[in-house]
Amino acid sequence: MLIVQKYGGSSVADPERIRNVAKRILETHNKGNRVVVVLSAPGDMTDELHEKAYNINPKPSKRELDMLLVTGEQQSVAYMAMAIHNIGGSAISLNAVQFGLVSTSAYGNARIKSISTERINAELDKNNIVLIAGYQGVNRFGDMTTLGRGASDTTATAIAAVMHADLCEIYSDFDGIFTGDPRIIKNAKKLEQISYDEMIEYASLGAQVMHNRAVELAKKYRVNLRVRSSTGENEGTIIKEEYALETMFVSGVATDLNVARISVMGIKDVPGMAFKLFSSLAAGNVSVDIILQSTGRNGTKDISFTVAKTDLALALELIEKNKALIGYDNVSYDDNIAKLSVVGAGMASNPGVASAMFEALYDVDVNINMISTSEIKISVLIEAKDAERAAVSVHDKFMAFNN
Repeated sequence: MLIVQKYGGSSVADPERIRNVAKRILETHNKGNRVVVVLSAPGDMTDELHEKAYNINPKPSKRELDMLLVTGEQQSVAYMAMAIHNIGGSAISLNAVQFGLVSTSAYGNARIKSISTERINAELDKNNIVLIAGYQGVNRFGDMTTLGRGASDTTATAIAAVMHADLCEIYSDFDGIFTGDPRIIKNAKKLEQISYDEMIEYASLGAQVMHNRAVELAKKYRVNLRVRSSTGENEGTIIKEEYALETMFVSGVATDLNVARISVMGIKDVPGMAFKLFSSLAAGNVSVDIILQSTGRNGTKDISFTVAKTDLALALELIEKNKALIGYDNVSYDDNIAKLSVVGAGMASNPGVASAMFEALYDVDVNINMISTSEIKISVLIEAKDAERAAVSVHDKFMAFNN
């Protein structure tokens, strides 16, 4: 079999963990498999590099920031190659330039354009374990780029797709995908399987076990995807197109604290104003999530929406820069909020889901600021201080219904 594995930063945080992962990788290879491994930066190195950069320059160049951040993954693959060599295995480490992952030029959040399989296949033919630096690409100028936080998952899934791998395994600290964050919700249950669509929503809404773009790729190219623990032997959770379980109409509860709400007030209530506002943000690569537009009054309207907290300063700057184009009265924001969501393919045929969620929030006296829905998810904005107890209450409510 051709197996692609991905190990997160905590799995390679220190020499002992690197040696343990090296043994697991070599065991997989010694069973006769061709193995490609994608690695994240060790431990919290990316955060540490990021913090140091901002201490040096509060507004660092995105290009130079990417040049710095890619060094973390390159350390991981080099260390892992050394560890595998030390226990008798044959391995080679490659960065994005060496094996050919071409990306767009959006520094900090680049997209994959193409992946060359020639070098990877050549090394596999030599019976090498191929160790790939995740999270990074190279653009048309020959510059290093990063693919967004958590995007080593996306690197692994993309390689599995282009190489038609038999299996792509995502290893983390958890035994699989749970109905809630086990660090917060103590009675969270591990899911044996979850659909691509549910997992895309789940990952996008704050569940930190998978990068949402990785799941999108897996769905598009039908990658056989499994999420497992890097320390145990549990089979983990399978992510697939469909599954037979009909009893669970809610698969999980997700909380996202990386959220800020922006309100643009006093916009003219005429066609095209929403386009002017959101096209200004799109030009700066700012993604928008929940959107709420008020009913027009006195010839104006207010538009509120959410962005990632990390994009807040840029979003405000773009709105101010385009004030003459948008024509608003004033702008306010709140970065002390959280997004709480429930996800489940069975929600479309169960009309009581919204009511149950709102009841769970009422039970713990949590106020709702904004609401967004789709066929398989409901999201609400609440105050950040209420996030944990709200998540526990909502999770308990739906687990009781599922059972």
